[in-house]
Amino acid sequence: MPAEDVVYGYKQLWQVERVHRDLKHTVDDRPMYHRLDDRIRSHVLLCWLALLMIRVAENETGQTWRQMWDLVAPIDVGRHVTAHGEVWQVRPLTEEQKALLRALQVERPPHYRKIVTHTRKTA
Repeated sequence: MPAEDVVYGYKQLWQVERVHRDLKHTVDDRPMYHRLDDRIRSHVLLCWLALLMIRVAENETGQTWRQMWDLVAPIDVGRHVTAHGEVWQVRPLTEEQKALLRALQVERPPHYRKIVTHTRKTA
């Protein structure tokens, strides 16, 4: 074989191994024991789509997946309950979080996710 073909083959092998490492660590893929062919194919497709989304996000933002994860992980929702009802409120976003969502063209979550009022029953 020509040296160029050997180098190309090793480069492809390295890329496949990198994808496998990323699936195990970045996507946090764990062993799944599917018995049916459709489930196996579905699982592989979902893992591939997750990895593709990660790569697109990394290319769009210039950040690693870990950096993006560290930015969005603190976004959470608090539930406040009173005698009159409950409110589900999203923690205010930092400027870095807003910039990341803009770069990914993802809508910011609304400040209030849910407001439920309790009505009193009259006798």
